Amino acid sequence: MLIRRCAILMIEPRESVEFDFDSLLSGGAGLHEQRQWVALAPHLDAAVELSAEEIAPLGLVSTRDWSERERLAEQCDGALIDALLKKGLLIADAPEFADMRSREERLRNQYWHPLTAVAHAFGRWDGVTSGENMRNVGIVSVADLVDQLGEPPPHFLERTPRAQRIALAPPDEKTPLDDLLRRRTVCRNYDASRPLPIALLNKIVHRVFAAQATHHVTPTAAIVKKTSPSAGGLHPTEAYFLLQNVEGLAPGLYHYHAGEHALEPMQSLTRDATHALAMRFLAHQDWFANAHAIVILAPRFERSFWKYRAHAKVYRAVTLDVGHLSQTLQISATEFGLGAFITSAINEADIERELQLESMREGPLAICGFGWRAEKCERMEFDPLRAVWPKE
Repeated sequence: MLIRRCAILMIEPRESVEFDFDSLLSGGAGLHEQRQWVALAPHLDAAVELSAEEIAPLGLVSTRDWSERERLAEQCDGALIDALLKKGLLIADAPEFADMRSREERLRNQYWHPLTAVAHAFGRWDGVTSGENMRNVGIVSVADLVDQLGEPPPHFLERTPRAQRIALAPPDEKTPLDDLLRRRTVCRNYDASRPLPIALLNKIVHRVFAAQATHHVTPTAAIVKKTSPSAGGLHPTEAYFLLQNVEGLAPGLYHYHAGEHALEPMQSLTRDATHALAMRFLAHQDWFANAHAIVILAPRFERSFWKYRAHAKVYRAVTLDVGHLSQTLQISATEFGLGAFITSAINEADIERELQLESMREGPLAICGFGWRAEKCERMEFDPLRAVWPKE
């Protein structure tokens, strides 16, 4: 049997403290401290606990070259090798480990930078209900945050004394773009009783996500022009729509084809089922879940990694890609008199399962949404300029 180590692996020492009633009764502090070693390998579904003895064999095996199991067994206990094979940290060419080898090789061939691969894989949420959790702990405003967390860092950074600052004169006149940017706020109140015209959806989607031009360099490679910038001109981010209140379109899931400016139906749902899915995707942030059109921004990492292979900066570039698109969407929605939002507090694992995305090859980084703003501000919105809500 030939063996090698998985390509991406981080080992973390963890410490946890739990209440211990027996310790308290015996005169102790009532706390139990536990220390453990944890392996973080992105091709696995979760972190894996390691014993101290299991760490050493991992350092004896190459991630590239295959080694004979018998030769490795001469350097360490064979039972440790078997344990690491079972945990998926050592990869074997034997048939009984074929599934694990296939999963690890798919990740290996995607050219992730190791640190960003670990951060992405283990930063994903699965079934989190952050909206409910915030209410349960009594955090519904900034004042609540200050009460529970203390004062935040200063809102303005000062690097010199005030007397040394060079004051800049305010602009003489404002342009329509200035007014538009001042009216951009995150919307938390949507009018579920009023359908969104498909014409408005069409305008926003075309402006934000459509390929404005496509130039073929080879028969299979093309340079795409969009209204937002993208590292290397690769535009890896796909838009998946969860539509729940748009005229002429059935509620459900759609994929947007940027080259043909077309929606591809993926799953037809009832209105109630669509809203339930929105709640699950949005980690129960119900103040966003009523938006007429919800957009899952899911980059195809392999497209960016094709050019920037195992590059330390490429994941940052992909996140910027998502940010550019979300800002273009929010500005566009504001211009057409709609409310919009963006959040990264999402259940990525739930979304990947529902959309049948192969984790680490493609996956959601954020969710945007837009629709008619409600007539009343029932949920707090940050609008200090009173550009949206009247002063009263």
